[in-house]
Amino acid sequence: MQRSFLLYFLITIVGCVFIGRLFQLQIIRGANYNPINNSAVKTTYDYPERGYVYDRNGKLLIANQLSYDVMIQPNQVKPLDTIEFCNLLKINKESFLKRFHKAERWAPYLPSVFLKQLAKEDFAFLQEKLHKYDGFFIQKRIIRKYPINAAANVLGYIGEVNESLAKKNNYYQAGELIGKDGIEREYEKYLRGKKGKKYLQRNNLNKVTGSFSNGKYDTLSKNGKDLTLTLDIDLQLFAQKLMSGKRGGIVAIEPSSGEILALVTAPSYDPNMLVGRKRSKNSTILFNDTISRPSYDRGLLAAYAPGSPFKMMNALIGLQENVINEQTSFKCYYGFKYGKRANDFMGCHCNVVGKPIKLKTAIAKSCNTYFSNTYKRIVEKDNNSSKGLDNWHKHVSSFGLGDYLGYDLPAGSKGLIPNGKYYDNRYKYSWNGSTTISNAIGQGEILTTPIQLANFTAAIANRGYFYTPHILKKVDKKTIDNEKFTIAKKTTIDKKHFDPVIEAMHEVFKTGTGKWSQVKGIEICGKTGTAENFTRIEGQKIQLPDHSILVAFAPKENPKIALAIFVENGGYGSTIAAPITSLIIEKYLTGQISKTNKYREQNMLNLSLQDIYEKLKLKPKKIASGTK
Repeated sequence: MQRSFLLYFLITIVGCVFIGRLFQLQIIRGANYNPINNSAVKTTYDYPERGYVYDRNGKLLIANQLSYDVMIQPNQVKPLDTIEFCNLLKINKESFLKRFHKAERWAPYLPSVFLKQLAKEDFAFLQEKLHKYDGFFIQKRIIRKYPINAAANVLGYIGEVNESLAKKNNYYQAGELIGKDGIEREYEKYLRGKKGKKYLQRNNLNKVTGSFSNGKYDTLSKNGKDLTLTLDIDLQLFAQKLMSGKRGGIVAIEPSSGEILALVTAPSYDPNMLVGRKRSKNSTILFNDTISRPSYDRGLLAAYAPGSPFKMMNALIGLQENVINEQTSFKCYYGFKYGKRANDFMGCHCNVVGKPIKLKTAIAKSCNTYFSNTYKRIVEKDNNSSKGLDNWHKHVSSFGLGDYLGYDLPAGSKGLIPNGKYYDNRYKYSWNGSTTISNAIGQGEILTTPIQLANFTAAIANRGYFYTPHILKKVDKKTIDNEKFTIAKKTTIDKKHFDPVIEAMHEVFKTGTGKWSQVKGIEICGKTGTAENFTRIEGQKIQLPDHSILVAFAPKENPKIALAIFVENGGYGSTIAAPITSLIIEKYLTGQISKTNKYREQNMLNLSLQDIYEKLKLKPKKIASGTK
């Protein structure tokens, strides 16, 4: 009797365990059941079209084209005629084994890319014979197409998902495509859409017999969203042509909105180079070029000394701190003596010798002496250089310099705006305004990117505020409403102090260093710059050819465009950066280059600095250093 009871008890317990387990699997886990875990189920994906991308005027920048990938699911592969299969795919046996083992290591029960992006004629031929090779199938894939050879640094590219990312993000399978740079990466979630899945039932012979569970778990794909960028592609193309044969960056911004109108890096590359099966070969060429660096976005990443355009910053801070006013004057005797030693002298080329120089003339003629005196007064205002420089740093930072601006592109550099602590550590608390005098003219330790200087110029154009620069304008034709980009950021400088600086910037193009680059009928306000350029070789400081710089906005009232231009090793700002600036402004505001400026346009289009860049590949000779 006791034995019978014990037997019934055990049967009851085992039954309860089985019922509980079935309840857990069928009811509790059923809602989250993933049929991909069932070896009798084959999963196929329906990849959506990525969103199209347009410029601000509706011109198509990124489109799609159909591609065919050979997929593999290793645990379904059966012995096959390897030689015949390799001939069909135009690969060798070594490549076949390498690809097979890679897929097997990744996940033998999951499909992954075996050979990507077949040509159409190869696909048609393979499709007829693919039924002979279990575990292999064709997957249609959407890849990119770039109708216009422009703005590769902005648009970015798509590439394959690697195993590491696939393990971190369960949306992607290894070998799928994802945005790798530019807006393709920044706005991947908008552009990618949502892929659909179909689950197919297989029998014991591994052949598909129909839809799994009557399609209960199938999902439909959803195409990605179309994007409209702030970019003016015609302006972008024109600026790219002007930078042909040169290295550097151009950034143009609409001051009233912060929208990026052009973002040029030179040299660049055709975005179609990173599409299709040729991508691997071309990417090796592009990314391994450490001399021209075509994949390096100089507009966002290159940190240069800003040179003379930074004098406007010191002018604004001097006015705000009340250490100068419009009538304050300094005399210039070919430069500024800042120390006791004979070589403690900053040369100047303003050609206003021995006469009192006021603010307007100082900016128009780019007087180093004026701004050296102004900078010393700012830093030494309260007889505490460290605190004085901290106060100076606060003002400079309010324009977005020395930090990431928060724009919507993945590349970026902070640059450098030193503070009191920086020099306290460097000089052991024994320094003053003279020690750091190069900051007066945008040299020394100061580093800025072209987009930072363009934004600084937009803030001046707006008389004290700016909008975070951004590249996205609309999503599916709906204007973005992102507070990050629509709320103005105020600087620490009062509005009243901008007028005298703007008048002086206008004078630059009337009688100053930019007078030879005027455009009839357009009031341009700007500042040329020539930044010294040094490197170190075997511990020695070596001077290289100067960078040519210019910042400007136009027109003077109700400005429509603000820009910064850096031409590496281009010499004086007035000789290269200034004419390029005036051409871009005229092109944007009028839609064409006037007959009177056609010679200027042709001259800049034909001008190449490649001879200089070739010489810089060699070890440069040591040149006596100095500060302009």
